[in-house]
Amino acid sequence: MGLLSVAIWLPIAAGALLLAAGRDEHAGAVRWMALVGALASFFVTVPLVTGFDTGTAAMQFQESMPWIERFNVRYALGVDGISVWFVLLTAFITVVVVIAGWEVITERVNQYMGAFLILSGLMVGVFSAIDGLLFYVFFEATLIPMYIIIGVWGGPRRVYAAFKFFLYTLLGSLLMLVALVYLYYKSGGSFDILSWHKLPLPLSAQTLLFFAFFAAFSVKVPMWPVHTWLPDAHVEAPTGGSVVLAAIMLKLGAYGFLRFSLPIAPDASREWAWFIIALSLIAVVYIGLVALVQQDMKKLVAYSSIAHMGFVTLGFFIFSELGVSGGIVQMISHGFVSGAMFLCIGVLYDRVHSREIAAYGGVANTMPKFAAFAVLFAMANCGLPGTAGFVGEWMVILGAVKYNFWLAALAATTLIFGAAYTLWMVKRVYFGDVANDHVKELTDINAREFLMLAILAVAVLAMGLYPKPFTDVMHVSVTELLKHVATSKLN
Repeated sequence: MGLLSVAIWLPIAAGALLLAAGRDEHAGAVRWMALVGALASFFVTVPLVTGFDTGTAAMQFQESMPWIERFNVRYALGVDGISVWFVLLTAFITVVVVIAGWEVITERVNQYMGAFLILSGLMVGVFSAIDGLLFYVFFEATLIPMYIIIGVWGGPRRVYAAFKFFLYTLLGSLLMLVALVYLYYKSGGSFDILSWHKLPLPLSAQTLLFFAFFAAFSVKVPMWPVHTWLPDAHVEAPTGGSVVLAAIMLKLGAYGFLRFSLPIAPDASREWAWFIIALSLIAVVYIGLVALVQQDMKKLVAYSSIAHMGFVTLGFFIFSELGVSGGIVQMISHGFVSGAMFLCIGVLYDRVHSREIAAYGGVANTMPKFAAFAVLFAMANCGLPGTAGFVGEWMVILGAVKYNFWLAALAATTLIFGAAYTLWMVKRVYFGDVANDHVKELTDINAREFLMLAILAVAVLAMGLYPKPFTDVMHVSVTELLKHVATSKLN
C-alpha cells in the first residue's frame, strides 16, 4: 500500500470507525478521534508534495493492481503536478472543518465527523485515480456523504437543497459514464486514462466526448447556466459542508477538464474553446452582478464562488501556460479564501442565528479579533495583492491579454465587481456603529475559532506573498499538457 492508498483509505477507515463509535454520550472522545484521523490523513499527504519531483510530467507515487479483472479494470493511482496540490488541500481543509465543528455540532457528532472523513478520502481518490472507472466511482461516491451532510445537519430547506444538489450532479455525470465506456472499447478494452490521451480520435468523436465530459464537469464547477443548485446547497448546508463544498468539491469539475476534456479531446477543446470562454465570461460578469444584490451573506459568497470559478475555466481554455497555471493557482487559493469566508459567516451565525447582512452592523466594535480575520479574508476575496486571491486572477488576466485584450478587459471586471460586493458586505456587517442589541452582546472568538481562522490566514498570506512553490510543482505538467493539446491537431 503506497502513500496515495493510505491518503484515501485512512480517513475512510477513521470515518467508518467513528460511525461505529456510539451515540452522543461519547461525543468528546469522538471529536478527538476525528481530529486524530484528520491530522494523520494530512501528515500522510505532506510527503507527496515534499517528495515530488518537479522535473518530470510523469505520474508519481503510482500504484496499480487488478480490481475487476474480467473487464481489465485496475485500482490505479498516481499524481502529477496538476493533481498533487489538491490531495494536500483536501486533507488540510478536512482538519479545519473538524476543528470548526468541534463545539457547534452537538447531535449525531460521530455521524457528522465520520461523513467528513469519508468524504475526504473519496475526494483524494478522485484526484489520484488514473483508471477511468475508478475515477467515476470516486467521483460519484462523493455525492453520498455531502448529500447526507446537507440533508441531516442543514437549514430549514435542507431536504430540497440536498435533492437538488444530488440530482443535478448525478444526471450530469451519466453522460460521462457513456463517454468512459466508449473510450474503453475504442482503446481495445482499457480504462487507463493515460492511454486514452494517445487515442487518435476523429473530430466528430472528440466533439461528442467533449460535450459528454462537459455535462459532468460544468455542473460540478458549476458553470452558468447550470449553477442554480449551488446557492441553495450553500445556504442550507452546515458551515463545514459549505467549506468543503466551496474549497474542494467545486474543484473536482475543473480538475476533470484538465484530466479528461483537454488531453482526450484536444481538437474539440480548441474547436469549442469560444463556447467555454463565453460561459466563463458570463459567470464572471453576470454572476458578479447577481452577487451585488444579495442580502444573505452565504448566498453572496456562493455567487462569488461561481464568478471565481469562471476565471478558472477561462484560464484553461485560452491554452497558455499562464492561463492554465493561473487557473490551477486560483483553484487552490479559492479553496483557502472561500473556505475562510464561510467559516467567518458560520462564526456569526452560531452567535446570532442569522445570515442576513441587515442583522449585523458594527461587529468590529464587539469582536475586534474576529473582524481582523474576516476583513483579511474579504480582501483576499477581492483579489488584493499580497493575498492568495490575487495570484491566480492576475496570471489568468495576463494570459488572457496575450489571447485577446478585450476578452481580458471583460474578465478583469471581476476585480471591480468582487471589490464592490465584498466591500459592501464588509462595510455593513463589520464597520460603523453597533447596529442592534444582538451585535452589542457578541463575544469575540475563542481559542478554537482563533486557531481555525489563523491556520487559514497563514495559508492565504503565504500563498499570496510567495506562490513560487505552487507554480514550480505544476509547471512541467502544465507545459506537457499544452504541448499535447497543440501537437495533436488534426491535419
